[in-house]
Order: sequence, then structure tokens, then C-alpha cells
Amino acid sequence: MATTTAPLRLAEESETEGEGVLDAAFFALSDPVRRSILERLDERPQLVSELAEPFAISLQAVSRHIQVLVRAGLVKQERSGRISRCSLEAGPIYAAALWINRYSKYWQGQFDLLAALLTGDEEPKPARPRIGKTTRRKTGKNRKTKEDR
Repeated sequence: MATTTAPLRLAEESETEGEGVLDAAFFALSDPVRRSILERLDERPQLVSELAEPFAISLQAVSRHIQVLVRAGLVKQERSGRISRCSLEAGPIYAAALWINRYSKYWQGQFDLLAALLTGDEEPKPARPRIGKTTRRKTGKNRKTKEDR
């Protein structure tokens, strides 16, 4: 009995760990200063002082932003005495992109419809009613769609 629960427990721990990586990555990416730091690090590794130059905030505030990025696994920081060099670590960004891509089917249909309308190649297909939305009958009364039943 214990052998069947161990793999299940490992799968749950792995899933929770993956969610933690995504949570940390999305939190880190939620701030415009941190996104700007990542964009600058995409060019090349930089010193913290170089990263701080364009911002109208203190060096200490930039260092705090960098620490959020380090904890999220998005930035690697190497120290040599008082000098701290940062470089981009793309792993968590890749994980976030994979997670977002799972939902691309929801907007891809809209892009396909737009492309058809712009090129005039085919008759546009009517969009499906959204789940949870109501449609109007000719009588004007609201009713649930088939998907809601």
C-alpha cells in the first residue's frame, strides 16, 4: 500500500513545485522595473550599477528588484567582493511561456477569423457562444446555451 502512495506523493510535490516556479515567475514579471531589467540582461550580463543607471530609483531599490528576480530563478547573480554581476536565466520564462501557450487555442480562433476577413478568402464562421453566457431567443427571453446545461 505504501508503494502506491509514494509515486502519487512525488507527483503532487512535483506539481506544487512547478506551480511555485510559475507563481514566482509571474510575480517577478508583474513589475515594469523588473521586466525592464530582464530586457537589459537579454543583451548581455551587467553589473548592478549598470542596471540601475536608467531608473529614477535608488541603487538599493534596484537591488531589491534584482533579488525578486533571483528568487524567481530569472536572474543569476555572481559576486566578486563588492562587485555584483547579473545574467539572465531563461528557464522560468520558458516554463511560463509553455503554460500560457496551452491557452493559445482561445485566441488563435479569433486570429484565424480576422485573417479570413482581411483576405476575403472565405465566409467568416460565426463565433460560438461562450460558456456561461446566455443567448436571446426570438421572444427576447434569456436562455442558457447548450454548453451551459
